[in-house]
Amino acid sequence: MKHIAILGSTGSIGKNTLNVVETHSEEFNVVALAANKDVDTLEYQIRKFQPQLAALYDTDAAIKLKKRISNIKNTEVLAGPEGIQAVATIDIADQVLDGMGGSAGLLPTLAAINAGKDIAFVNKEVMVMCGPIVLEAVRKNGVNLIPIDGEMSAIFQCLEGTQNRNNEIHRLILTASGGPFRDLPKNELSSVTPQKALRHPNWDMGQKITIDSATMMNKGLEVIEAKWLFDIELNKIDIVLHRESIVHSMVEWTDGSTLAQLGPTDMRIMIQYALSYPNRFPSPVPRLDLCESRTLHFEPVDREKFPCISLAYTAAEIGGTLPVVLSSADEVVVKAFLNEQIGFMDIPNILQCVMEKHDVIADPTLDDILEVDKWAKLTTQSVINTYR
Repeated sequence: MKHIAILGSTGSIGKNTLNVVETHSEEFNVVALAANKDVDTLEYQIRKFQPQLAALYDTDAAIKLKKRISNIKNTEVLAGPEGIQAVATIDIADQVLDGMGGSAGLLPTLAAINAGKDIAFVNKEVMVMCGPIVLEAVRKNGVNLIPIDGEMSAIFQCLEGTQNRNNEIHRLILTASGGPFRDLPKNELSSVTPQKALRHPNWDMGQKITIDSATMMNKGLEVIEAKWLFDIELNKIDIVLHRESIVHSMVEWTDGSTLAQLGPTDMRIMIQYALSYPNRFPSPVPRLDLCESRTLHFEPVDREKFPCISLAYTAAEIGGTLPVVLSSADEVVVKAFLNEQIGFMDIPNILQCVMEKHDVIADPTLDDILEVDKWAKLTTQSVINTYR
């Protein structure tokens, strides 16, 4: 029985994780849950899974939750950053699943690693902002760091059994669906609405990552994530458009052979593998029928149409704190776009503007990263105000 703590349990990743746990209740047990402020969903999860500990970042929401479950004596409710960190470091947990998005997941993830917990994570921003520090903590504490995000999980699976053989990798190929605007002419992008941007053709995801998919910023962030996670040179990471989202990513080797991971568009596959690693359990997910799929399309990405990809490569090449600025600023511009404060094509323009304002710290400490995160968010909001 593996004991699991879940950060971000009320989001899509958290809900899918609990579905996997329920399917394999003889293998997994939920001991702690954490979320932002969704009282209703967390109350339901607590009543169903009976964790020892639950936390909400929002203090008022935590007070409300505590009153609602006052008849449940075995679940302690905590609040604020300290509560989230307590979930991430609870003694009984063997593994922490980080389903939190953005920079909010950074400190809890590091706390879990330093507490000796294996990590299953979907939060690419943690690796983008803090890759070297995270990897050093992983090595120091001897824990597993297993990606859940489709593309990173695919590469992780393709590289199984090939440790210390990176010199044999010709390139990593990250596949991209292209989002809802892959066929829309560039000159029509400036008029798209948040409602249209949230209609992803292949995946059901949270709002932030769905907008990042529409701008293809998610793929740019994955490039930076892959650089650190797989210890690979930037010039060996490519992106191809693959509209079916059946091939989740590929590894091309120096001898010309290519390994690919294929599967249906269901995050439960990646989540379950991260929890069961290195084993594989049966899954209720529908099987992939290649005869039904019939064709798989691959094509180059238009970087002029999706300039966020080039911004990410620039941030990765310069390094230091510039990826922190890109990731943190993106959180703010996505929120502004969803609130209809800026247009769709303002997103890359504002990101570039904020990046150009930043004085890069080449070898940042964790404190440097946290300060740059704050600076980037404040600066981005200031730039947004000039666009209104």
